[in-house]
Amino acid sequence: MTNILPEKIAIFPLSNAIFFPKTILPLNIFEKRYIQMINDCIKNDRLFGMIQPKVKKNSEIKVYTVGCLGKITSFNETQDKRFVISLSGISRFKIKEEIFSNKLYRQFVVDYSDFKNDLNKKTTNKKVSDIKNLLNKIKILFKKKNYLIDWSELEKLSFNQLIYTICMISPFSIEEKQKLLETVEIEDSLNTLEEIVSFNLLDNFDNKTIQ
Repeated sequence: MTNILPEKIAIFPLSNAIFFPKTILPLNIFEKRYIQMINDCIKNDRLFGMIQPKVKKNSEIKVYTVGCLGKITSFNETQDKRFVISLSGISRFKIKEEIFSNKLYRQFVVDYSDFKNDLNKKTTNKKVSDIKNLLNKIKILFKKKNYLIDWSELEKLSFNQLIYTICMISPFSIEEKQKLLETVEIEDSLNTLEEIVSFNLLDNFDNKTIQ
């Protein structure tokens, strides 16, 4: 199914916005280059990729090798010429090479083959009790960090949507979220998520103990 996705895509490198499949990301677009990108996307397939920048040197931004393709599902142009959009996550990709053109924004050739399961509804074989235990740990962590979430709304989501939304909105570091993004299978994502949550709970406990 990955052959239905474009090999050449526009990329939006945005700090602190790690985007996952089956999630919704609201974006406020105001830079000239990304306004051009959105205009081009709207005229075509409404698809572009989000990726995390690594290092900025002058005008050159290095990026991670794995990001996520999204589709514009809502679009509004404001009076001051900004775009307010919602981006729906479709599939993760791995960057193969950058394409240089006369566009203001960056374009890359990408490969989706490592993440083909992003396009189907595959869930986990983990026990329901294990999933509930993980969700309870996450709720405890969020509470300890004063991170207010409407769990009643989150729990209306499908299983994959719930897990990936938690990965996206959680108060983890960029490196931790990127690790989750690069983890291929949902089973492995759950294991990685549990490790990160347990580490953060322990770290939170240790900090409070020291104080």
